[in-house]
Amino acid sequence: MKKFFVFLLVLVSVLMFAKSLEEGIIEVGRNLEKNGISEVRYSVWSSGDPNSVIRVQGIVEAARRINNIWSKNNIKVKITIRETRYELDFTQMYQEFLSKQPLGTAGDFLVNSYVYIASLAEEGYLLDISKYASKYSNFMADFYTTQVDAARYKGGLYGLPQDTEARPFYIRRDIAAKVGLDLIDLDKKVAEGKFTWLDVYKWAKETVNKQASEWGLIHRRGTAHPDLMQFILAFGGTLYDSKTNKLVLDVSAVYKWLMIEHVFSKEKLLPSDMMAWDWAKQVHPAIVDGKTLFDIGGTWYWTEWQTKNYYTDPKTGQTRGLTPEEVKNWFYYTLFPAGEPGKKPVTLSQPFMWMISSKAGSQNPKYAALKETYDELAFLVVAMASSSDINAIHSIISAHLPVSQQAAKLLADEKWLTDLYNLNIDLDDSVKTVLRDIVKATVHPINAKFLTDVAYMLEYTNFPPMHPMYPKLAAIFAETVDNVLRGRMTPDKAVEFVIGKINADLDLKQNILIVGQIPADWRFGD
Repeated sequence: MKKFFVFLLVLVSVLMFAKSLEEGIIEVGRNLEKNGISEVRYSVWSSGDPNSVIRVQGIVEAARRINNIWSKNNIKVKITIRETRYELDFTQMYQEFLSKQPLGTAGDFLVNSYVYIASLAEEGYLLDISKYASKYSNFMADFYTTQVDAARYKGGLYGLPQDTEARPFYIRRDIAAKVGLDLIDLDKKVAEGKFTWLDVYKWAKETVNKQASEWGLIHRRGTAHPDLMQFILAFGGTLYDSKTNKLVLDVSAVYKWLMIEHVFSKEKLLPSDMMAWDWAKQVHPAIVDGKTLFDIGGTWYWTEWQTKNYYTDPKTGQTRGLTPEEVKNWFYYTLFPAGEPGKKPVTLSQPFMWMISSKAGSQNPKYAALKETYDELAFLVVAMASSSDINAIHSIISAHLPVSQQAAKLLADEKWLTDLYNLNIDLDDSVKTVLRDIVKATVHPINAKFLTDVAYMLEYTNFPPMHPMYPKLAAIFAETVDNVLRGRMTPDKAVEFVIGKINADLDLKQNILIVGQIPADWRFGD
């Protein structure tokens, strides 16, 4: 009991002396002004799907809000966002940041997957924001704890949550009806482990054999995308050993995953060149045009289908985005099914983080003398970019899940959704211009309900390992899957290939535990 009261006293003390963001912004602004600084210039780099532009525009809006606070308090300093870069390929953006940060030419803010925190922090390329998180603990309290914890590495905190997501298993309702797949309560059967990848195979084969669609399954292409790692988890495998801080190659689970890829490709249920498919010209059009029964995707697909011209309208022959009603009527969604009876369904989240370069603001005057002030200001910028309304806007327009409690509440507020739809909200005019078309296409009660519906999936979620060697291992898996799909390797030879790649790389060999063996009596398919 005494320990409890001591803890309570410490907690109350922290909350009492914690600064508000506005107090910190005023204090930092006055310190800059006192030192003769009238302008602070920053750049932001990010990447992702076409609707996730808040990853850069949020920084633009945060700068405006801080400038307004300074102006109201007669502080003659302003923030200018000198560069906003937004690319589709988040792996490429990470690589560019990795190469340019030592030269001081990378973005001051990087908004990217949390999996890169380990490697960037190891190199000293990210700012540890732990002391600012403590100083502004009242602000931090609104985040979901699991999302903040995803940015922790070796005792440091290297980012603030920007978004998170689940990866639903999508099913075309119209194609399912053609082959007799009953979708009533199928999500419950998946959750209970009663609908597994054996059932997925059965229905995919039925679909193709009856020519109800061209393919039974489509999945994501790419290199370090974690989507396909769900197979390992769905077969009860693991990717990381916390006791040794090493990655894990679970031979049995990996073999079963590769066997599914092999069988689906061999029986022409999945394209053999799937890993080379173009994102906008092949992957999404195949899904929205009804050329596949099943798809391994992400929550963000839901609104991307509405804002990109992936669908070819059979009435006009023109490409267009889907309406919210079409997405709702055409797509059913569940967890990623268990690999086999006795295993559990899964999903996977890869939170994106607001990260700050350890050299943020280095191009500004008196940087060396004022580094502490510039660092704190950089934190305050990402903190303002994490405002509940900014996060809620990102969530509804991109179909990512909110990372804070207040943002989640806004999504349930019909008046707020209406105001957002009409852009009757307090945002920088340049940000409104960028968002205008996306908002008109995505802000809809159907989309808000979708986010509510899939929130339960986070109870089943897993995170890709935040380990410096994970991107390299993921790239090996991608190469291996491509070889299996194209018939260049059988699943057993593919496992040997992965092990060989690991043993040939000293860093990988020292950081990966190889466990288990190929199951001799395991079969998949007919």
